[in-house]
Amino acid sequence: MKSRDTAFRLKRFEASERVRKVCDLEQMIREFELITTDLERQIQAEEDRTGVRDPGHFAYSTFAKSAADRRENLMASIENLRLQYEAAVRARDEVLEDLERTDQPDPRDHMRGRRRPEREAKVEMR
Repeated sequence: MKSRDTAFRLKRFEASERVRKVCDLEQMIREFELITTDLERQIQAEEDRTGVRDPGHFAYSTFAKSAADRRENLMASIENLRLQYEAAVRARDEVLEDLERTDQPDPRDHMRGRRRPEREAKVEMR
């Protein structure tokens, strides 16, 4: 029985870790999206300030160019995080289903419970 309790606790721990990972990925995606939005505003403000909107123009702001590069890198990271998020959600759901199955009483436990009084009775008779 102790090994089953240990296995159940291990499954609960694994499930809580999967849930935490999904939450962390969600938060990272939101933060990166906020940073991306902020960079877009900064790029727009810099283009408005300089009056040059074409990144290929020789007078295009180096700040706007670097901010645009950073925004593109963040957008690629967001896509990668979304893939990780989808995989983490699937893994979390699988572990939670397994935990739910593990949480249900084992039919063999019920039968074991019936046999014990008989064994105890035999032991007392000796």
